[in-house]
Amino acid sequence: MTTARLPLFPLNAVLFPGLVLPLNVFEERYRAMMRELLKTDEDEPRRFAVVAVRDGHETAPTGSGMPNAVDTPAERGPADGFGPDPIRSFHEVGCVADAAKIRERPDGSFEVLATGTTRVRLLSVDASGPCLTAELEELDEETGEEAGALAEGVLRAFRAYQKRLAGASERSLTTGADLPDDPKVVSYLVAAAAVFDVPTKQRLLQAPDSAARLREELTLLRSETAVIRHLPSLPAVDLTRAPTHPN
Repeated sequence: MTTARLPLFPLNAVLFPGLVLPLNVFEERYRAMMRELLKTDEDEPRRFAVVAVRDGHETAPTGSGMPNAVDTPAERGPADGFGPDPIRSFHEVGCVADAAKIRERPDGSFEVLATGTTRVRLLSVDASGPCLTAELEELDEETGEEAGALAEGVLRAFRAYQKRLAGASERSLTTGADLPDDPKVVSYLVAAAAVFDVPTKQRLLQAPDSAARLREELTLLRSETAVIRHLPSLPAVDLTRAPTHPN
């Protein structure tokens, strides 16, 4: 069992391996995390773990660094908003992120661009320092049976879903040449790109293998496409764009 201890960044979102995560970091406990990461040698990865919030909030309502915070103490605990036992507020499976870019702004906030690398299971959470840290177990993933055929079916279903969601013409859809053919990569890409809620994305992240994830995605995409087909025309193209997560 490969374990590691890393800074922990809770979000109201799910990060998948291989996917890019832009962050606007303004709250003091996460600023402290970024300052620590900047101390890492430039040749070494600047890694932290991202977990989706189950309960609580990803930012304390009066946390230092929050807009309009008045008469707020200079520092607040890293577990503020997550209850007396923070690990209970987070989903068990998350993803390690490698920060390729950390830029400090004049006001002390940070612009961060990170990429998901490896799935991990949360073993424990430590709130004794300036930011949350966690002991994590790396999760290996098998491809699973019939993953190749499932990936082809998911890509076809995803194109149909995109067409319905964005009102695109067939000519404007992503071609097969632009999409990956590795079943695991396909499963993560579709899970991240589709407009599913956080519990659904979390369920996909912690699927036992790539084939199981692809199988569920195929069911979800067909169901969502059928629903969209019967909805009135909506300006849904913006839903396909990944937002920047403020923290």
